[in-house]
Amino acid sequence: MGLIKNPRVAAFLAGGTFFTIQTIIGVSIGIGLGFGLRETDVVWHQRNVMYLTFVGDLFIRTLSALILPLIVSSLIDAVGSMDLSLSKKIGTQALVFYLATTAVAAVLGIILAVIVRPGDHSSIDSGDECTASESSTVDVLLDLVRNVFPDNLVGAAMEVTTTVVDRSNASLNYDESPLELTMTPGKNMMGLVVFSLVLGVVLGNMGEAGKPVLYFFKSLGEASLLITSKVVMVSPLAICFLIAGQLVKQDDIGAVFQNIAWYFATVMGGLAIHGCLILPGLYILLTRTNPLPFFANMFEALATAFGTASSSATLPVTMRCLEEKNKVDVRVSRFVIPIGATVNMNGTALYLPVGAIYIAQLCGRTLGFGELVTISLISIATSVGAAGIPQVGMIILMTVLGSVGLPVDYMGFIMPLDWLLERFRTAVNVLGDSIGAGIVAHMSKADLAKIDAAAEERRAMEEMEQGGVNSPSSPPPYQDGKDAV
Repeated sequence: MGLIKNPRVAAFLAGGTFFTIQTIIGVSIGIGLGFGLRETDVVWHQRNVMYLTFVGDLFIRTLSALILPLIVSSLIDAVGSMDLSLSKKIGTQALVFYLATTAVAAVLGIILAVIVRPGDHSSIDSGDECTASESSTVDVLLDLVRNVFPDNLVGAAMEVTTTVVDRSNASLNYDESPLELTMTPGKNMMGLVVFSLVLGVVLGNMGEAGKPVLYFFKSLGEASLLITSKVVMVSPLAICFLIAGQLVKQDDIGAVFQNIAWYFATVMGGLAIHGCLILPGLYILLTRTNPLPFFANMFEALATAFGTASSSATLPVTMRCLEEKNKVDVRVSRFVIPIGATVNMNGTALYLPVGAIYIAQLCGRTLGFGELVTISLISIATSVGAAGIPQVGMIILMTVLGSVGLPVDYMGFIMPLDWLLERFRTAVNVLGDSIGAGIVAHMSKADLAKIDAAAEERRAMEEMEQGGVNSPSSPPPYQDGKDAV
């Protein structure tokens, strides 16, 4: 969404350190409360757990209600506001780099989650909430394409098209079983995201005629951002009860923390690989220079990103580090970095598939190739244009879970460490923005030099023309009050 202009939202983001302390306290109290309640004589059946997690459930429901206005408005505003006419080449290079690294991060997350399988170290009973309709990989891929083209945009906010295979007739084999297209509850975010991207491009190309609609979505996004910032303020309390509720209903607490440890290690390993190997490798490959001085000069921006958990709040510091310490051309940094803060969410794109696959493994559900493709595409699409504010990854994860029919309730296992992982994800996001700006600046040196040379030549010509008109040695334009012949 670019720079956060609302002063109240900016003030909220500036209080990132205090909010981190609150979150740590909430997690600690939740763990203590969960262990303490387990020692009581209360039988923690489903109804009692529901009472305990009521506040947390309200928090999740509120965040779910903000998914549509926040993500859709962010995408339309981000795409429609990109003015590539300033420098089409520089803008294209930045977009290609950011989208490519986001895709690489999402694929890396899937590979690590499938290889490490952090959710398999669990004895949790999945129950009925993780069951899914049986369908082939081809069915899932076709459903993905169908959902890209929703026949009803309003319906896309409530239902997803799925293919169901009728297995009631045992005399028929799988290939002969009739297919049925059904609308299952859930948000068709793929269709909404694609529509938002197309609408944003069209509005941006309409010029003045499209600005009123763009202003509407900009205002909607700002309002949604402000509401989200207020809702997130109660997340320490909500997380406290969600953690306690998850702890009291588990028979094996050791398995719960083992699951969290494997999940945490998988996400951190992915962020380390992407931030310390892939991004520096691309910098070396494309600039032929040592990335260590560049990284060292960005330390202040990375520390700010870790403290605020907001890439938008870190924008001014990122630009200053790039321009003053890494000597990146101002025309590049101030054009590329806002784009990066909008479309480049490497850490978030990596975290989303790991979280979704982890929850699927907790449920005992094996995701097919088509579902993994769906997760990767949804992770990439929803990361682009996501608001750079605290806890936004948690909101987007709900979308990814809904795209493959996974239960949102199991996010309670992720929340205890999400406040910490979010800060590392934001640091990787800012690092990716900065690396992209450095690479684009290096690749654009020749073009910028030509622009500077042309501008200098024009100035020299103008000075010569002005000097020729005003020079004493030049013949006077008029003689004796009459035009010279």
